[in-house]
Amino acid sequence: MTDPLATGATIGILGGGQLGRMLSVAAARLGFTCHIFEPGIAPPAAQVANRLTTAAYDDTAALTAFARDCDVVTFEFENIPTEALDVIEAITPIRPGREALRISQDRLTEKNFLQELGLKVAPFADVPDAEALARAVRDIGIPSILKTRRFGYDGKGQVRLSSESDVATALDGLAGAPAVLEGFVEFSHEVSVIAARGPTGEVACFDPGENVHRDGILHSTTVPARLSASQRTDAVLIAAKILNALDYIGVLGVELFVTPQGLIVNEIAPRVHNSGHWTQNGCSIDQFEQHIRAVAGWPLGDGSRYADVVMENLIGADMDKVPHIAREKDASLHLYGKAETKAGRKMGHVNRITR
Repeated sequence: MTDPLATGATIGILGGGQLGRMLSVAAARLGFTCHIFEPGIAPPAAQVANRLTTAAYDDTAALTAFARDCDVVTFEFENIPTEALDVIEAITPIRPGREALRISQDRLTEKNFLQELGLKVAPFADVPDAEALARAVRDIGIPSILKTRRFGYDGKGQVRLSSESDVATALDGLAGAPAVLEGFVEFSHEVSVIAARGPTGEVACFDPGENVHRDGILHSTTVPARLSASQRTDAVLIAAKILNALDYIGVLGVELFVTPQGLIVNEIAPRVHNSGHWTQNGCSIDQFEQHIRAVAGWPLGDGSRYADVVMENLIGADMDKVPHIAREKDASLHLYGKAETKAGRKMGHVNRITR
């Protein structure tokens, strides 16, 4: 795919959760149709997309039919089996490209990639077994955190090491999965940059947002973040460096720790990101439209911020607050249409304009 997609073209999305839902809405505003591929029954994105394929990621026939119906394919989460991507890419382009997925699917690969770019990351070590963990603890120290190399999100797949007594059982908590040990970083706060790159190499970054987590899940993002002018510039340059190194097409999230020694990269996400939801009410072009523009080969939009915003996730029982939030001035609700409320489950978010 070299020419920009014309309106009426079909954009395929792997994954039917809330990110796929909001991407579908953005695509529809630009005149595109969306086809969702999702193993789960009745996903949130299906409520707003044109077509839905309900099939497993190892269903070659379903993947083939899906790919043939799409002019380009993108995704809302990282952990898509390589075999599924092989089937799709033989038929239609995947944006962002496979290299970004390969790197982000494995924490060790990601850390090495970032370090090779000359970016600062937390101290880390590969932990394939108990002997390696003992060495890593000696080198990195305690407190530290043991994380699975793959399939971790929202605080899952992690064991905190607070004392020597935690080391003996740490790997048991990860069920023997290959892991990486990360040293603790003394930071004042975390920020994230939502950045986009188009097929021609143009880059556009949204203002950095300041994140607060609770129980490993993002609770809120505040814009503007507490950053000096030089820190703000550094954050944007870091994101641009990663985008260009990956020859990336689409939106990328970059999480950073703010420290007296500079900005340290925590992790990257090759997709639209929870910490970028504030853009829906703080910018003319939000992260979802920016991603659709990029993967469709359109010019990137102006993501300049025109308001200060606090985004708050609505998780589990937070849905009980919805009737009250609906009465608030300058509060914009974004609910995901999930049928069942569960503890720790993201059900929606609210963007509050603060200035």
